[in-house]
Amino acid sequence: MTTALIDIGSGNLHSAQKAFERMAAEGGGGEIVVTDDPGVVARAERVVLPGDGAFPACRRALAGIAGLEDALRETVEVRGRPFLGICVGMQMMASRGLEYEETEGLGWIDGTVIGIEPGEERKVPHMGWNDLAVIKAHPVLEGIATGDHAYFVHSWHMDVAEGPDLLATVQYGGPVTAIVGRDTMIGTQFHPEKSQETGLRLIANFLAWRP
Repeated sequence: MTTALIDIGSGNLHSAQKAFERMAAEGGGGEIVVTDDPGVVARAERVVLPGDGAFPACRRALAGIAGLEDALRETVEVRGRPFLGICVGMQMMASRGLEYEETEGLGWIDGTVIGIEPGEERKVPHMGWNDLAVIKAHPVLEGIATGDHAYFVHSWHMDVAEGPDLLATVQYGGPVTAIVGRDTMIGTQFHPEKSQETGLRLIANFLAWRP
């Protein structure tokens, strides 16, 4: 069983790779492969899309690797393989993003990526530990409860149009989307590989998820 950790060149994947390899080794989760090869993605049993940086740049990077987006869509949309988006990888699941310019997303979640409005209780970027507020049960959230901590680094977040797709939020001068999901897809605005116990549990749950 192979989990493809997609490398679109948007950031250092080392910490994510190590976290997934650790949990795969502990739980029999198979092989973790960091790749930008469409063939590997097409054959994978599950797919992870991290992202770091600006939405338009990450979106162009994904589209710019020949055959990669087609392989991702085939694997997730058609074959229904479990998918996890992390940070900007989660944001790209949205219908569109408004960072710098309007950019079309993958269209998997009915939502728009908008800027966090700065305020007295909202410094931008949103950076640090926050308590999750779990709204909806999900197999990948098993053992994760309201009040558990996760680590965030971002200035933009997904405004989710469909209530059922919103799984968890955090309070940051108002609610900020933390986790979204539908069908065989789930995304986290926070970095599970940096979120210690909460993040490692989520990764283990994802590797064991068989929707």
